[in-house]
Amino acid sequence: MIGLLQRVSGASVVVDGATVGAIDAGLMVLVCAERGDTEREADALLAKLLGYRVFADEAGKMNRSVADVAGGLLLVPQFTLAADTKSGTRPSFTPAAAPADGLRLFDYFVEQARQKHKVVETGQFGADMKVTLTNDGPVTFWLQTNAK
Repeated sequence: MIGLLQRVSGASVVVDGATVGAIDAGLMVLVCAERGDTEREADALLAKLLGYRVFADEAGKMNRSVADVAGGLLLVPQFTLAADTKSGTRPSFTPAAAPADGLRLFDYFVEQARQKHKVVETGQFGADMKVTLTNDGPVTFWLQTNAK
């Protein structure tokens, strides 16, 4: 699975003119399931992103996680992260999980996140989403767990 996480001072997702998810300071994470991914990869990605130290401590160093600072978590499904862009000028989405598997793993990921973290909001799988965020830093990291 892939997670593109961005430290934000605020972020929201709008679908059909209605806000479906919004957070104040925290992490906005684009989440993508790849072919062959299972709950094991979802669990590994979630553990890594909840513990990833991207927030400043008293000395200004990135030593605190979203859990440490009680920040919000906005999870947005984003299958295009798995695109194969190695050749040509049109991406191939063959590496992405099939839609049914992607939805199942995203829903599992969100459920697990809500059991482990207090503030969890989401985008909407398969919808035309308008995502707005203020990247704080900017701080952006690519996290990936690979199916074995």
